[in-house]
Amino acid sequence: MKVFLNPGHAPNGQPDPGAVNEELGLRECDIAKNIADELEGYFVAAGVEVVGNMQSDSLEEICEAANASGADLFISIHCNSFNGSAKGTEVCVYPGSTAGHKLGQCIQTEIVDSLYTVDRGLKERVPGINGLYVLNNTSMPAVLVETAFIDNNEDGTKLRDKTDEFAAAIARGVTDYQLL
Repeated sequence: MKVFLNPGHAPNGQPDPGAVNEELGLRECDIAKNIADELEGYFVAAGVEVVGNMQSDSLEEICEAANASGADLFISIHCNSFNGSAKGTEVCVYPGSTAGHKLGQCIQTEIVDSLYTVDRGLKERVPGINGLYVLNNTSMPAVLVETAFIDNNEDGTKLRDKTDEFAAAIARGVTDYQLL
């Protein structure tokens, strides 16, 4: 199996760091990259080939690289943000992608069960309504993992202190998916 990883937002936060939690000193681009790097280590140890671990400010460039990579799965890692009080984990999927839904549910379950985040469920992102570029423009089953809410201090503390646990949960989710 080959996996393409996409830690969300621009490298080093330029021009866009994504969501932030100023109180805890967290930026989404940093948390997503840390999780992706640790996840890559888990995949390599398990014999899963990582054909890309790409952070870029160009979504088109990311999708082109993923589609050219021969990857079997695409996983984009993000931190959610809303109003400081929302919390939990959700995985965004392309509507009608049976494989994407299965992968998303496996990852969702592992994160919620191991990190005790609020289960916000799978979220279908419909092109033209609430679609996400990386889900709409990749040729393999794809998920966008909203690990937790960075602007909620409880979730933000988990994101700061438990990047390894988030990575391990995502890796277990992919293993669970392979067993289906």
